[in-house]
Amino acid sequence: MSRVRQSHLDAAAVNRPLRGRVAIAGAATYGCGEAPGMDDMTLLVRAAHAAVADAGLTMQDIDGLATCSVNASMWTMPVIEHLGINPTYVDGTMIGGSSFIAHLLPAMRALEAGQCKAVLVCYGSAQRSATFGRKEGVAARRFLDPQPYEHPYEPVLPVAAYALAAARHMHEFGTTREQLAEVAVAARAWAQKNPEAFMRDPLTIEDVLSARPIASPLGVRDCCLVTDGGGAIVLTRAERARDLPRPPVYVLGNATAIWNRQISCMPDLTTTAAAQSGAQAFAMAGLKAADMDMAQVYDAFTINTILFLEDLGFCAKGEGGAFVAAGGIAPGGRLAVNTNGGGLSCVHPGMYGIFALIEAVRQLRGETGARQLGKHRTAVVHGNGGTLSSQSTAVLGTAETL
Repeated sequence: MSRVRQSHLDAAAVNRPLRGRVAIAGAATYGCGEAPGMDDMTLLVRAAHAAVADAGLTMQDIDGLATCSVNASMWTMPVIEHLGINPTYVDGTMIGGSSFIAHLLPAMRALEAGQCKAVLVCYGSAQRSATFGRKEGVAARRFLDPQPYEHPYEPVLPVAAYALAAARHMHEFGTTREQLAEVAVAARAWAQKNPEAFMRDPLTIEDVLSARPIASPLGVRDCCLVTDGGGAIVLTRAERARDLPRPPVYVLGNATAIWNRQISCMPDLTTTAAAQSGAQAFAMAGLKAADMDMAQVYDAFTINTILFLEDLGFCAKGEGGAFVAAGGIAPGGRLAVNTNGGGLSCVHPGMYGIFALIEAVRQLRGETGARQLGKHRTAVVHGNGGTLSSQSTAVLGTAETL
């Protein structure tokens, strides 16, 4: 079933003049893994200062802000206080882990319109170390974000929702547990090349299959990490970025699509709104999946990677299991996916989207050491929020792609 109508592609055409007009001029992470004694704000502020310095700017150059938190609906205001800035552009859109990728297009419009000159996109979470952690947050959201068709049955969310999608994919297309395990093993192989990754021990298919069950068919190694971490990027207009210290990474396309909040309201458990956001982002960029040198996708669970590779057009629907098999997305495979180790092995402090962006930036700038790709001109970055709910896709490129 295709929900990508011509009107969606027409919307991408409207955004086409913004292609390459804005660049990521700075990027940084801070405290990824375990950061005892730090809270969400401390991690955000330190990542933000590092990203601004990476861009060759000072915090007083920042006049645009995009940020959000799973725990605070008015998060932008204390962030402004702690950073000591006075932005003329503020975006606090919160749609889950895809938020920071969704923040790109509105920021591009603000920069192009002259509303601001430098936008800081930032996030921090001490989910692993905080007293008020993931367990407490999930309990609170039953009241703050009620899901009336699911919460009464007390499923183990979010993993039960993704397990439902995995089970349907296996039933409909013959996807196997071994193929799901390939996603986790590939992520770990990339993580072993990344000194910043939280989990770097060897991982085999058998290790994944024999791991503690969480929600059938998913086990603990099919599930993302629970870590601390902060991440930030700085956006400027392209002409300004070219005068700054780091090689600019240009935003060629960006789009966001949402079809549902609750997993039970998905029209089709095997097709996500990434089919729409991806088509629009590629149309805006004037590129396609086959033109991408890498894919940095939100791998909260192993099924995510398979679904998004299909929906973004790297393979046909139902062929994702075969695509990742035999090391297809591991180092040396047919497509470089989640080269930092992803949310499964590198970092996942509640919302992962900003870290996928940062890894793409580092790869495109040629800064990733042992895991650096030989060909690194283009990247697709895809974020997911909720339970296969919000989807946001960005296409990034180096100067060669303009």
